[in-house]
Amino acid sequence: MSRSAPADAPPLPYKLIATDLDGTLLRPDETVSERTRQALAAATAAGAAHIVVTGRAVPWTRHILDALDYDGLAVCGQGGQVYHAGEHRLLTSVTLDRQLAGLALSKIEAEVGPLLLAASRDGLEGEVLVGPGYRVHEGPLPNVLIDDPDDLWAAPINKVYLQHPTLDDDALAAAARQVAGDLVGIMVAGPGIVELLPLGLTKATGLSLAARRLGLTAKETLAFGDMPNDVPMFAWAAHGVAMANAHPELMAVADEVTASHEDDGIAVVLERMYGV
Repeated sequence: MSRSAPADAPPLPYKLIATDLDGTLLRPDETVSERTRQALAAATAAGAAHIVVTGRAVPWTRHILDALDYDGLAVCGQGGQVYHAGEHRLLTSVTLDRQLAGLALSKIEAEVGPLLLAASRDGLEGEVLVGPGYRVHEGPLPNVLIDDPDDLWAAPINKVYLQHPTLDDDALAAAARQVAGDLVGIMVAGPGIVELLPLGLTKATGLSLAARRLGLTAKETLAFGDMPNDVPMFAWAAHGVAMANAHPELMAVADEVTASHEDDGIAVVLERMYGV
C-alpha cells in the first residue's frame, strides 16, 4: 500500500519494497518490531508501495497481515497466489498438477528412499494436511493430521512438503532436482521445509504480477529475504538485500547484507535509503 508523495518530495530510491515474512520481516515470535513498522510506514508515506512476498499460502498468512493492519496486495504460496489483504480476496491462484507431483515423488523416492509428506490445499481456507511421520514446526499454524497418504491428493493443492529421515534440506532438494527437476519446481523455503511446486513458479512470478497491478516494474523494486526461495525474487528485483541470518545461497546473490530479522535489518536499510 502506498500514499501519494508531496509534489516537492525527492525521487524515491525504489518505488516498490518487497519483503519476505519468516526470517525477514517477522521476528521469531511472528511479530514486527516497532522500528521496522515505523520505517515501512515512513517509506510508504513517501510514496513507495510495500508488498509482502511469502512462501506461506494465504491461510497461513492472513492472520499476520490482519495483525499488521496490512490492506494491500500480498504474494503468497511461493508466488502461486496473489491476495488482496484489504478485501480478503484471492486474485490469482496456481495449483500443482497432482499427477505430475505423484510421478515426481516416485522418482525422488526411487533415488533417496521413503519420504515424509505434507500438502497445502488450494484456496482461502485451504488446509495443510500432514502425513504420518512428518515433523511439524511448533507454533500456531493450523494443520490436519491424516493417516492415509492418499488423502493428500483428494483435492487441489498448491504445494507438497517433503522431509527425509536423514538427509538435510539442501541435500534432499539437490537430489530431488536431479531426478525430478523437469517435472516440478523444488525449493528450500525454510528450515525443514522442502517444497514441490508447479514447474517454473517462483516468488518472482507472483511479485511480477502484483507489481504490474500497481503499475510498477522490476527496476523500481527493492527486495528483502533470507532463504533460497528468495533467489528468484532477488534476480528479478533491482536490488536484493539479504538478512544477516540468511542462507548462504541467498547471501551469494544479494546486492547487500543487512542486520538480522531480530535486529531490525529491514529498518536499517530503509532508514538509510529513504532518510526516515
